[in-house]
Amino acid sequence: MEPLFFEANTLHILDQTRLPEERSYITASDHARVADAIRNLSIRGAPAIGVAAGYGIALGALQLQNSGKDDFLKGLDRIIESITSTRPTARNLFQVAERMRLLASRAATPSHARAILLAEAKSLHSAQKEQDLDLSRYGAELIPPGATVLTHCNTGSLATGGYGTALGAIKLAHEQGKRIHVLATETRPLLQGARLTAFELEESGVPFHLIADSAAGYFIAKGEVQLVITGADRIALNGDTANKIGTFTIATLAGQYKVPFYIAAPFSTFDPATKTGEDIKIEERSPEELTRMACVRVAPAGVHALNPAFDVTPARLITALVTERGIFQPEELSRQAIRLL
Repeated sequence: MEPLFFEANTLHILDQTRLPEERSYITASDHARVADAIRNLSIRGAPAIGVAAGYGIALGALQLQNSGKDDFLKGLDRIIESITSTRPTARNLFQVAERMRLLASRAATPSHARAILLAEAKSLHSAQKEQDLDLSRYGAELIPPGATVLTHCNTGSLATGGYGTALGAIKLAHEQGKRIHVLATETRPLLQGARLTAFELEESGVPFHLIADSAAGYFIAKGEVQLVITGADRIALNGDTANKIGTFTIATLAGQYKVPFYIAAPFSTFDPATKTGEDIKIEERSPEELTRMACVRVAPAGVHALNPAFDVTPARLITALVTERGIFQPEELSRQAIRLL
């Protein structure tokens, strides 16, 4: 599954808004098109957003011609701002932007900077694929044979540009012959679970059932779920995590019924500058994502809707965090991440 690939100075983005009915690619040869694809959720998932941002910044830099270094960096700052303004919650987006800005500032000339940024974007993409595989190996260790695993939103190849995080661990456990079963939530309001996770699970041959978001508690209470594993878009210094709206509810239910609740995310999701989950900026999306479905109105005209895209799961509800460098307790991750980042 290739949610994005780069060739001939063009980023090709699998348009996830059209899945599963249609597989079509958006071609982006400038940073503005990449920014639109991120904002419109054509490319989504914190790691994949980071990868796309790297390519978008590099493409923008290629357009900054005939200028001295100071003007080049000013232009690059505008490009970075246009890309980072698309999704305020995902940490990977900002980490990549910070990295690209630093590399450009160290380059001797704009021409040198353009070459460095393009090489770095490709390197970030390659590294993401390696990190996904390492993370999935650790995550698969936590999944016992015969387990029923509950997951929320989409954390597979489509969300990372590689093998996946939480869904990567699930896929690998299946490949290891553990005979697992998956309950995938639909993930309202944009149905990333129904449209994307179900799509990836079918492609991978993993046995699963799709369930309504509101049915998670029913199956957990019946003892039909042995563990929950989801992704994260940002991890705070104290181990609190922001993930797709509804994650906090599932974590609370898992805690009530003593079901292990795991977060699988790369180190790039960790943000040492964010002390707790209360400091994480939560993206508010268009009310129409709730009041309409597939362009059809499902709520009365004039209804006011609130549509936060994420919620925060406190560290106390998280059994462990799975990364490409191992499995950590929430309080351990901050020490390790600060040392390794």
